[in-house]
Amino acid sequence: MSHEPEPYRIKVIEPIRKTSPEERRRIIKEAGYNLFAVPSEDVFIDLLTDSGTSAMSDRQWAGLMVGDEAYAGSRNFFNLRDAVGRVMGFPFVIPTHQGRAAEHVLFSTLVKPGQVVPNNMHFDTTKAHVEHRGARAVNLAIDAVYDPVSHNPFKGDMDLDKLEAFLKTKVGPDGTARAEVPMVMVTVTCNSGGGQPVSLANLRGVRQVADRYGVPVFIDAARFAENAFFIKEREPGQQGRSIADIVKEMFSYADGCTMSAKKDALVNMGGFIAMRSEELYRLATVWAVLFEGFITYGGLAGRDLEAMARGLEEVLSEDYLRDRIGQVRYLGQQLLDAGVPIIEPIGGHAVYLDAKRFLPRIPQDRFPAQALTVELYIEGGVRGVEIGTVLEGSDPATGENIYPTLEMVRLAIPRRVYTSRHMDYVADVVKRVHARRDSVRGLKFTYEPPVLRHFTARFEPA
Repeated sequence: MSHEPEPYRIKVIEPIRKTSPEERRRIIKEAGYNLFAVPSEDVFIDLLTDSGTSAMSDRQWAGLMVGDEAYAGSRNFFNLRDAVGRVMGFPFVIPTHQGRAAEHVLFSTLVKPGQVVPNNMHFDTTKAHVEHRGARAVNLAIDAVYDPVSHNPFKGDMDLDKLEAFLKTKVGPDGTARAEVPMVMVTVTCNSGGGQPVSLANLRGVRQVADRYGVPVFIDAARFAENAFFIKEREPGQQGRSIADIVKEMFSYADGCTMSAKKDALVNMGGFIAMRSEELYRLATVWAVLFEGFITYGGLAGRDLEAMARGLEEVLSEDYLRDRIGQVRYLGQQLLDAGVPIIEPIGGHAVYLDAKRFLPRIPQDRFPAQALTVELYIEGGVRGVEIGTVLEGSDPATGENIYPTLEMVRLAIPRRVYTSRHMDYVADVVKRVHARRDSVRGLKFTYEPPVLRHFTARFEPA
């Protein structure tokens, strides 16, 4: 069929209000030209994030009614533990209130000052948590991820040669790199690289390299199901397998994972750490109790645990994933057809505008991607997010900006929230800004916080 419908029906709606361009100019100025500071009621189409913005299913909502509010030993915790075991194969689970809390607990357990954590590409909070522990975050993705028009099907892959060379320099007297490298992390899909997937072959290769140097492997699993869909679609020999089977194999190459359940578990709040080692589990529970609450609720109500357990299995539906990724492609293809520069191939959870090619007259020290988010809001009330120089931050030693190769605006599509007509509107807004791109001005800081500056910084036109 040429027009495949969504595999769900809409039963509840939320009205959204469209403001005028004059109102939006006033609102964004009052917000310090930072979209994080704009009230959601003043946003028409909100593509700031796909985290915690999904529409839950009737089955998940029904799960809220069987929430057990016990402090310890909630039955919903055991449902979540069992769901993680069935889907990912990990026997030990610690719930947390969201993904960055899972990072906080895991890194507090494993990461020490002076160590180095390699990743294909760290996202903002992961990098910040590594640095908060006094360690250093290193990106070792393949070179293709930095080419916005490369059509490598797995641009999120770790460069195995780079990883091998890196670990080889860290080998200590015991013959392993464990003392200097507490873990190797792989982010699936690769958010900072344009939502690009990681192949099964690459995950297998990471496992083999890490084993040679005695280093555990952890997966940042926020978008694990979307990654599995790309594997089924693109990787040779995977087309006849189920998503559930591919997911099981993905996690078989890891010692554990951190999970922001606000993405591929389809919930509005929640996360967890999962692992194979009972010894590591015992160590991590100490920090979990300190930071998150008791180990069977992790800062969440029982109803949240239940919705998370149900969402983890619901997300494995191939019909759902085809529709979800298809909607992202629908928006991305409209922009490509209109000559708008985006990161290719189109990623799993978002369309990424290439701000360097979109606004070539604005230098990176005037934050072109941030300026583009402002213009999209002024033009049509569309809220995206900067993934570029502002997010990358500054060098801790010098205080100077770090200029990433990719300067992007991410238009993250919430799951099961917007229709194709909403995507048509977004495409029109982007195209209108592109048509007047030569009039767009850069920005400069009026306030710059020392950590994760993109969340609370303020700007003015440069």
